[in-house]
Amino acid sequence: MFESFDFFTKIQNLIGKKLLLIPLLDRWLFLELLTPLLFSIASFTVFSLSLGLVFDLVRKIVEIGLPVSVAINILILKLPSFIVISFPMATLLTTLLTYGNLNENSEIKALKSIGISIYRIILPGLILSILMSSLTFIFNNNIVPSSNKQADIIMAASFGKSFYNEQGKDIIFTKKGKIKDPYSDYIKRGVSHLFYARKFEKGKMLDVTIIDFSKLGFTQMLKAKRGIWNNDKKNWEFFDGDVLTLSPNGSNARTKFLSFFYPLGSELTSIAQLPKDANDMNLGEATTAMELYQSSGNIKEARRMKVRIQEKFTLPIACSVFALIGCSFGVMKKRGGGRSQSFGLSIILILMYYILSFSFSSLGVKGIINPFLAAWSPVFLSMLGGGFLLKQASK
Repeated sequence: MFESFDFFTKIQNLIGKKLLLIPLLDRWLFLELLTPLLFSIASFTVFSLSLGLVFDLVRKIVEIGLPVSVAINILILKLPSFIVISFPMATLLTTLLTYGNLNENSEIKALKSIGISIYRIILPGLILSILMSSLTFIFNNNIVPSSNKQADIIMAASFGKSFYNEQGKDIIFTKKGKIKDPYSDYIKRGVSHLFYARKFEKGKMLDVTIIDFSKLGFTQMLKAKRGIWNNDKKNWEFFDGDVLTLSPNGSNARTKFLSFFYPLGSELTSIAQLPKDANDMNLGEATTAMELYQSSGNIKEARRMKVRIQEKFTLPIACSVFALIGCSFGVMKKRGGGRSQSFGLSIILILMYYILSFSFSSLGVKGIINPFLAAWSPVFLSMLGGGFLLKQASK
């Protein structure tokens, strides 16, 4: 028993010695930042949960009969996705509150009077933001995708539906390839097939339509009730449908079939199984999705995925951007206002950043600007703004 007590005493002493290696100024500022950080994370998480999920679950409980225990389970599983959104916002509010209070109490002025620069004063806030950025990336890449998928599986299972990762709706597939002239050796590249299925369920495509442009001048349309990937033939096999062929001279021919093999490629199944929301993918899954869309010729979806991949990095970096802006505003803030002023200012700054981010993201998805610039431009512009504010604050 005494040996156990001595062990914990040694651990305590070791931690105490390590903490003493951190300068007193930094320890004091970290403690000042800690309470507002926990308050901000809790506030923003509860606020976003209430608007984004709780009302929807209550409606499902009342109108559809979702069991309360299932709703609570879904709420817990969806919680990480709301916490990760709150991290950048909480970092902004934390730095605004902390440095604003220090400014109001003339502690910033006192520190400057003994020769400590503004840059040194805000350093703990920036270090905290780097820790928050790391935590945001870990949550967003490793925890949120799997917890969101599990929540969707539980929701689907509660209504007797098939598992989330085994189904999809409105599957659209564009294939690029060779378009041959049947009367000559002329070949060009372009969209050779358009594919649509109303639903993908348990390995089957249901209500399938395929339009084939692979023969120049001819258009062939296949409609089938269902289709499966035939692993032996390495082809798609469609059942119970017909094929309509339109010729250049205006004639047409219709053929009914019970079974029909069509070469479309196995990536069609992979695309059908992709989550619709990039937030439900980790970095590896998003990269795989981008490659699948590129190989299928779906350039717009490939571009969208490129932007979303970059945003996997810019969301965590937003913590550092917001910390720089929050620290700068905090040390510049005039007397009066307190928490309500800081909260209001943080909401305005967050809205401005996310409007800027959404605008650039849309330009990237449309192909007007490069996906990298689309994701990172709001970060660079905000960093420049934060740097300017910090320079003004240091005067």
